[in-house]
Amino acid sequence: MRAQFVLSEIGVGLRRNLTMTFAVIVSVALSLALFGGSLLMSDQVNTMKGYWYDKVNVSIFLCNKSDAESDPNCAKGAVTEDQKSQILADLKKMSVVDTVTYESQDEAYKHYKEQFGDSPLASSLTPDQMQESYRIKLKNPEKYQVIATAFDGRDGVQSVQDQKGILDNLFELLNGMNWAARAIMALMLVVALMLIVNTVRVSAFSRRRETGIMRLVGASGFYIQAPFIAEAAVAGLIGGTLACAFLLIARYFIIDHGLALSEKLNLINFIGWDAVLAKLPLILATSLLMPALAAFFALRKYLKV
Repeated sequence: MRAQFVLSEIGVGLRRNLTMTFAVIVSVALSLALFGGSLLMSDQVNTMKGYWYDKVNVSIFLCNKSDAESDPNCAKGAVTEDQKSQILADLKKMSVVDTVTYESQDEAYKHYKEQFGDSPLASSLTPDQMQESYRIKLKNPEKYQVIATAFDGRDGVQSVQDQKGILDNLFELLNGMNWAARAIMALMLVVALMLIVNTVRVSAFSRRRETGIMRLVGASGFYIQAPFIAEAAVAGLIGGTLACAFLLIARYFIIDHGLALSEKLNLINFIGWDAVLAKLPLILATSLLMPALAAFFALRKYLKV
């Protein structure tokens, strides 16, 4: 097979169907940009989970005098020193516990003022209304239920709260957004495949005389099909290159510069450039193989070779 002939046929085919080729490039670029974005979103969620789950605490809030009057869990009165000592001793015996930190009412009041000092409620609170608590860091954040079972309902304990539950709601939202992006990506891929098949069909129809002559002179099926497959592959590769550019630009302007989320949201551990660069070969390979395979199967059905 002469490479020069194949390359010239690719150029002719792309110029003949310029509008449809442009549509293929745009649809492939958008669908693969969404594909890469969904992969990066999954990496980001997993990175955030690993970062935050390692920092979450289980909090055991102890009854105070106000709770003894209003909370059924504290019906037996405010926590006593003996009860606090027993709770601490039991916590230290548990194998799932890594560290235990005690927070007094004064410390709780100080932290509340630091975080919510501007709220109207802050001015009416006093330290004796705050709850003492034990903040427990677990060796495995998934073992929260062990603490809850052991201390929920015990005398002097108002409640056992797991910060992981709050994070789970956030991660469920992020995962939902990620699945929505994947659904749109799948729709765009279907559109791209339909455009590729249609473009190949139109190109094959417009060159039916040339392909007929090639069949008469004994050209092989692959020799006739190769320019059409290559056209689709080139258009897809251009789209894939644009998708890679979109991801790089988005990472640069959204996280590092422009919106600069890495500076504004210091509490979030954003994925690095290595994660983005690792996805680019997959996107380029998909952009090359997906149109080529679509063209190959379209030609088997619509081009009699």
